[in-house]
Amino acid sequence: MAEKKNHFFAMISRMKYIKRWALMRNFHEENISEHSLEVATVAHALAVIHNKRFGGSVNADRAAVLGVFHDTPEIITGDMPTPVKYYSSQVREAYSQVEDDACRAMLEMIPEDLREEYKPYFFQQEQDRQLWKFVKAADKICALTKCIEELHAGNSDFKTAAESTRAAVKEMNMPEAECFMDEFLESYGLTLDEMTQID
Repeated sequence: MAEKKNHFFAMISRMKYIKRWALMRNFHEENISEHSLEVATVAHALAVIHNKRFGGSVNADRAAVLGVFHDTPEIITGDMPTPVKYYSSQVREAYSQVEDDACRAMLEMIPEDLREEYKPYFFQQEQDRQLWKFVKAADKICALTKCIEELHAGNSDFKTAAESTRAAVKEMNMPEAECFMDEFLESYGLTLDEMTQID
C-alpha cells in the first residue's frame, strides 16, 4: 500500500501564485501570501490595542495566526472579486459552499493526528469568535491600505474601492479599528523618505 502524501504545506506555499484584485488594473499585483502576512500583523495589532486600551484579554498571537490562514481556501478557489461574490444572495451562498469544500479539502491534506489543531483556522470556533472579528477588520483595513497605495501611485481605478472599503471599516464600529486608522493609516500614503525623515 502506497504511503499517503501530505500536501498541505506545499499547497500553502502556492499562496504566492494567487492574485488579488483580478477585476482591477493594478500598479503592483498583490498575491494572497503577502496579503495574509499584512492581515496577520494588523489583526495582531487590533488585538493588542483591544487589550491595552479597552481592557481586553484576548490572545493577540492567535489572532495573527488566524490572519495567516484566513485566505488559504483561495489556493483552491482563487480570489473572487467582492462585486462578484456579493452580486446576489444566491451567488454568495454558492460561493460559501465552495469555500467550505475548499477548507475541507485543505484539511484532508494534513495528517489525521494533526488535523484538529488546524481545523479552527478553516472553520471558525466559538472560542475564537472575537479574534475572527479582528481578522475581518484587519482584512478590510489591508484592502484599504492597498487602495491607498494604488491611489498614491496614480491609479484612479481604486478611488471608489477606497471609499467603499473605508466606509465598510467604519460600519464595523470597532474602536480598535478606529484607533488603528487614526494612528497608522496616514503613513500608507507617504514615501519611504517621508517615513524615515528625522524631525
